[in-house]
Amino acid sequence: MLRILQIDEAKETILRRDPAAQEDYPQALLDSVAKIFGAGVGPAEAVARILKSVREEGDTAIQRWTEILDKVRLEEVCIAREKLAEALDGLPESLAEAMRLSAKRIRDFHERQPKASWSTSEMGGRIGQRVAPIERVGVYVPGGSAPLPSSLLMSVIPAQVAGVGEIVVCTPPQPHATILAAANICGLKQIYTIGGAQAIAAMAYGTESVPRVDKIVGAGNLFVTLAKQQVFGVVGIEGLAGPTETMIIADETANAEWVAADLLAQAEHDPLASAILLTPDRELAEAVQVAVAQQVEELSRAEIITASLAHRGGIVLTPDLDTAAALANDYAAEHLCLCVADVEALETKIKHAGGIFIGERSFEVLGDYVAGPSHVMPTGGTARFASPLNVWDFVKITSLIALDEQTSAALSAMAAQIARVESLTAHAAAAEKRIEGEK
Repeated sequence: MLRILQIDEAKETILRRDPAAQEDYPQALLDSVAKIFGAGVGPAEAVARILKSVREEGDTAIQRWTEILDKVRLEEVCIAREKLAEALDGLPESLAEAMRLSAKRIRDFHERQPKASWSTSEMGGRIGQRVAPIERVGVYVPGGSAPLPSSLLMSVIPAQVAGVGEIVVCTPPQPHATILAAANICGLKQIYTIGGAQAIAAMAYGTESVPRVDKIVGAGNLFVTLAKQQVFGVVGIEGLAGPTETMIIADETANAEWVAADLLAQAEHDPLASAILLTPDRELAEAVQVAVAQQVEELSRAEIITASLAHRGGIVLTPDLDTAAALANDYAAEHLCLCVADVEALETKIKHAGGIFIGERSFEVLGDYVAGPSHVMPTGGTARFASPLNVWDFVKITSLIALDEQTSAALSAMAAQIARVESLTAHAAAAEKRIEGEK
């Protein structure tokens, strides 16, 4: 049963952010890695070996690791557009229409995001910024315990809106038809059936079959996350995704059945997912507790949900909504849902969240699929400084400096003074020669 906790206990358990715990891997995982890579080899070292081999051997290494890790002999690394179209044609029309609607809303949302270049002549000459799309982007689409065509839509479409020239999509072998269909809806020419760390390596370094990209986005399992961490610098990344998380703030006006359903929806992702309710109303807390116990029995992923709620989930009783808002800001959840009578007043008190879902009708599942913003959001408390995936992740800014002679001469003297304080005499000399040239 979902636990009801007081604040002090919650801060020591489900509300605690402990980076060190991210390396506390389950023994079964360590045993599995050791069986393949040798005794004493941990996940990070295993990923490093995969990256090195793909960098040095290209497609040969990809083929080998796919056989070892995925138990699949790759007959084709690339799935061409014809098969993507066939997959879309093979879907039930209602599902295809839902995916098209999702794609349209994602595109409409991101096309409203400002991304203009600018310049000014008010600073002496021309000063400004050029905003230009990244030339080539890699998108990783998970394909593990459940197909995630929504992740392809949520990652590819913002990149297209930004104007990215080439988008390379990788997903594990034997992808579900819905992932192929989503690629076709986006107008992609092909996708690559490579999963795990080897996919990240292929996109970061390039192989005979896979183009090298400039930035990699998209969530994945532990090995994908470690691989993104290790190739950062060779390529850019949008962030390191941890287990998904939802926090709900609710008062006595909330529908307990709906709140329970929203918690369960989050918990079914992963045993490490977090689903937390903050409420000042004990009666609501107890009603949600009962509803969770009843509803979970009807769900297909009940075992995953039970593990998630037992270790990462809970209901926290707070003295008032202000305290709940303070706890939410400290936690900085990926998804924060506000199910209270006065949502506008509470919204103004929220400073840190990947996405704020305002009111019971704007529930998080809609954000996962069809609301419009990308569902790729910052996890693990990184919402304190990071943003959901958006158009700005797929552009870069170049500074433009074209000073007129008068401004250049005036600034040169100032630059020389600062340079000499920093003991950079060559810098100073370069500035002073311009001053001399004006005499």
